[in-house]
Amino acid sequence: MTAPTPLIAGNWKMNGTGASIAEARAVAAQLDGRHVRVAICPPATLIQRMSEALAGTAVLVGAQDCHSEESGAFTGDVSAEMLADAGARLVIVGHSERRAGYCETDELVARKARAVVRAGLEPIVCVGETLAQRKAGKALEVVTGQVRGSLPRELDRKPYSLAYEPVWAIGTGLTPTLPEIEEMHRAIRAVLRELFGDDGDKPPILYGGSVKPDNAADILHAAEVGGALVGGASLKAEDFLGIIRAV
Repeated sequence: MTAPTPLIAGNWKMNGTGASIAEARAVAAQLDGRHVRVAICPPATLIQRMSEALAGTAVLVGAQDCHSEESGAFTGDVSAEMLADAGARLVIVGHSERRAGYCETDELVARKARAVVRAGLEPIVCVGETLAQRKAGKALEVVTGQVRGSLPRELDRKPYSLAYEPVWAIGTGLTPTLPEIEEMHRAIRAVLRELFGDDGDKPPILYGGSVKPDNAADILHAAEVGGALVGGASLKAEDFLGIIRAV
């Protein structure tokens, strides 16, 4: 089966104002047409402005989270339908910072992924183990369990991606060894095949966790690594382009 098209997605987290859109424009202006999809997920306050600024370019605009309901009395929350209306094409759900800081369970992540599909958007579903879980030898068990619990059946035959982000590597400068990354990505692929049959080969499995221009090539060419979910290095066009060009 043809390998899925790689996806390099930048997660700006709680960073960026209107002036930062210039960095996104610089990324779009320097893409060289290689076989890769590129997305930037800015704060919700920038989604509409960035979508307008990048209209007609190859850069997709995404969001960092959404509520599971379409509308209602949920002060401060934003639905997937609202994100679509603002111009988003993808939505990150289940990021470790949401799971840890907001006590999001696999069940809630699955409901959010279902909401993203409902709105006609593409989810990026995040999974990953803590350092304590890895040291206890439970990394594979934890992550494959998250995959099974966080992917709703509604994803079948829909575009989506998984992002494996070892929690202990996010923003720390630490990364697993390449064999460890490959072992986890192969395990995730096996669960996708278990859940969706042959269609489990279609979604790219991204790696995230201190991805930088100087380590991107090795990571992106590891077995079953289908792209990257990039944090801090996506805030500057030069760094983000360095990762994109490593595909």
